[in-house]
Amino acid sequence: MKLFRPMLIALALAAACATTTAHAQRITTPPDGDNQKASVMQGIGLVEVRVDYSSPDVHGPQGEDRKGHIWGELVPYGLSDLGFNDCKECPWRAGANENTVFSVTHDVTIEGQPLKAGRYGLHMIPGKDEWTIIFSRNAHSWGSYFYDPSEDALRVKVKPVKSEYREWLTYGFTNRMPDHATCVLQWEEMAIPFEIKVPDIAELYVAQINRELEGGGGFRWNDLNQAAQYCLQNKVHPELALAWADKAVNMPFVGQPNATTLGTLCQAQFAAGKQAEGLATLDRMLAQSGQAPGPLHMFGRQLQMAGNKDAAMRVYQANARMNAGQWPVAIGLARGHDMMGDTKKALAFAKVALAQAPDEPNRKNVQTYVTTLEKKLAGK
Repeated sequence: MKLFRPMLIALALAAACATTTAHAQRITTPPDGDNQKASVMQGIGLVEVRVDYSSPDVHGPQGEDRKGHIWGELVPYGLSDLGFNDCKECPWRAGANENTVFSVTHDVTIEGQPLKAGRYGLHMIPGKDEWTIIFSRNAHSWGSYFYDPSEDALRVKVKPVKSEYREWLTYGFTNRMPDHATCVLQWEEMAIPFEIKVPDIAELYVAQINRELEGGGGFRWNDLNQAAQYCLQNKVHPELALAWADKAVNMPFVGQPNATTLGTLCQAQFAAGKQAEGLATLDRMLAQSGQAPGPLHMFGRQLQMAGNKDAAMRVYQANARMNAGQWPVAIGLARGHDMMGDTKKALAFAKVALAQAPDEPNRKNVQTYVTTLEKKLAGK
């Protein structure tokens, strides 16, 4: 069985060659058991997760079909006596040949348990109903023959699940989200999933942004503005958002007081509880000429969703003055009056917006909103 066969022949040959000449060189031959090497990498935001492994197949080296004989037989349940290096109770190497290696560039959690950034030998203890996944600080050994439980960095328990047939043992990632992903081992008709999560991923981004602003980014108003927007959108570090937004507007030789930067500064001031300063900056922003109706509408929506009703209404009304008759001015006024409690005016503007809708998706959305306002006005 190629997954557990020790390299005794290879070691013996290596020793014999060493005795014949001091200048013997190692030659390149196919991997033991024809278990091809493979690797997979997944980004989770700034974090990179990688699994390097050797991939056995269900059919053995001589073509024998081992389907139905993998789990509990070729890969025994529980700990095993591997017959080498006095390893009497050793886990499965979670692949073939050398250590399967799990690498991660930042601290993460595995199934809710913390794991530091680094390289780990990945081992597993299979079971019919529950598996134990082991992350060993020994990431350089051959298989599990040198496994030592004292080198464990983490153990977690997971449940195996039924999966579609896989001829070759494969690692992959599912449920790939901005702050977490699930790593899955699949082979034959079994899958072993475990969740990897990045705690406080926004903090990683803020730290990276801060480093970048200490370089060339700190001399570009658009980079400073984008940095402030990241904090605002993710509701973290309002003090940094305000400092970066202020620099984007006012920093000598760098700042640009345009509609974009003034809008961000206004939002940052509101987020920092500086209402009067925010309204003053908003008026300054709305005094900028040539603003397109779409971006101005979206800015009003951002203010509205952040709970700044008065500021949002100012934006919708300013958009009507600057861009009368253009889409989406009317729907902005509808939402503004609805927000302020004037359902009758909101419905009137919503009907205007319905006639102006530029495409079918927008028309359907506005029609739904019109219907909602009509029911609201009718007291339903």
